[in-house]
Amino acid sequence: MLPTMFTNPRSVLLSAAFGLTVAGLSGCRHLPESPLPEPTPLMMAAPAPTGAAPLSTNALAGGAAVTAPHSTNAPTARPETPVAATNAPRGIGPTTNALAAVEGDDDAYDQIRLLTKTLMIIRANYVDESKTSYKDLVHAALSGMVQSLDPYSQFMEPTGYRSLKEETQGEFGGIGIVLGVKDGTLSVVAPMEDTPAFRAGILAGDKIIEINDEKTDGMSISDAIKHLRGDKGTGVKVKILRNNHDIKEYPLRRDVIKISSVKGARVLNGGIGYVRITQFSEPTAAALQEAMEKLAKKDIRGLILDLRNNPGGLLLSAIQVSQMFLKKGTVIVSTRGREGTPAGPTARATADHPFDDLPMAILVNAGSASAAEIVAGALQDNKRAILVGETTYGKGSVQSVVPIEGGNALRLTTARYYTPSGRSIHDKGIEPDIVVPLSPEEWGEVVSKRNYDENPELFADKEKPPKYATTVDRQMDRAIDLLKGILIFEARR
Repeated sequence: MLPTMFTNPRSVLLSAAFGLTVAGLSGCRHLPESPLPEPTPLMMAAPAPTGAAPLSTNALAGGAAVTAPHSTNAPTARPETPVAATNAPRGIGPTTNALAAVEGDDDAYDQIRLLTKTLMIIRANYVDESKTSYKDLVHAALSGMVQSLDPYSQFMEPTGYRSLKEETQGEFGGIGIVLGVKDGTLSVVAPMEDTPAFRAGILAGDKIIEINDEKTDGMSISDAIKHLRGDKGTGVKVKILRNNHDIKEYPLRRDVIKISSVKGARVLNGGIGYVRITQFSEPTAAALQEAMEKLAKKDIRGLILDLRNNPGGLLLSAIQVSQMFLKKGTVIVSTRGREGTPAGPTARATADHPFDDLPMAILVNAGSASAAEIVAGALQDNKRAILVGETTYGKGSVQSVVPIEGGNALRLTTARYYTPSGRSIHDKGIEPDIVVPLSPEEWGEVVSKRNYDENPELFADKEKPPKYATTVDRQMDRAIDLLKGILIFEARR
């Protein structure tokens, strides 16, 4: 059974509408190139937005609990049958082989006995008894265990699980930034548009050094999210390091973050269509299809797809978007799990679309991550689009979100994804075909002008700032010139 990226029937309808072979790539071992399997756990291909918490699953359901009196003597008897997963999706969860005793330090039962003995010592002796409930200690142990794997894996309690599901469905509460870890430091992958962080001027690449005067050294993404999330109207202070020398503090007021993932669809001069995807969530593919149909009625001759500062999102959404511009049977993305396991799943376009031969340019920058990199890599490798801008973020791992008992969930890195040519972009990013760098100051002006142009209702009573008349988006201009050149060349053939 292949886990999918959604847990509700809407995902099945979306998948059917776009004729997908693959319900979602999760790092599970097998993906038949056949009709959609039934949906199971949510799959992510992106860093967690602020306020999200990883999902826990039933991967450990059925395990026997060990109890002991308040003493330092932990039980030593081993159960006769190793604990096995009962509700985990295929390829995820412990197996009898995985839990069987092995030689040396990895003897499963010796290590479990050590954990249990330590827990009982804490229960019996720690000075503050209010912090020693079984739930608190076990959840802390689980969080630390998963956090030690990588910055993106996470044990989630019920509130965090609910937050993540809200996020992928297009609405949640917080300040509106997507977090990652870069060079060992908590960093902003990208601010979400029309959010407190975006309006305050926080930029992709900013390193978060303090939250509410608490230093973030050693702070996990999940812990940072807990600090940044909160009720609408409440305040939070974020101190950032920019360009490794400028320190800025932003007092922010939390808000409900409503995500509109497809924006700015319009026709530029020369009959070039333009559309921007801000992130990949459940509604993205349907919204893009609608935008493209409207542009097609205006007889566009080429298309600029803007993925700058798109932090990623759902893998299934990236596949759905990619196949709109690819011919049937074209490889979009594949995944590979741990060494020694069967080859991971491969997603292919399963239907022809009216946009599969439209000349395209894709705008990318350092804030383009994960699912955005899947789309960029698929269209670049298949020679369907020319990438313009700057090297992307380089987040090429896939997280499977597996619900477990008690409303908890586990968000676990189960695979890395690869572009159609076999490239792994993890920690490397995707190099654009045409490099056009923008300074932070230039990018800030581009974003400000774009926000003004796309949201005139927000500035109805304000005069357009004079600087916008001279603001130039050099990456956009280069993409327009490129497509015009292609159209001229094709017309002369």
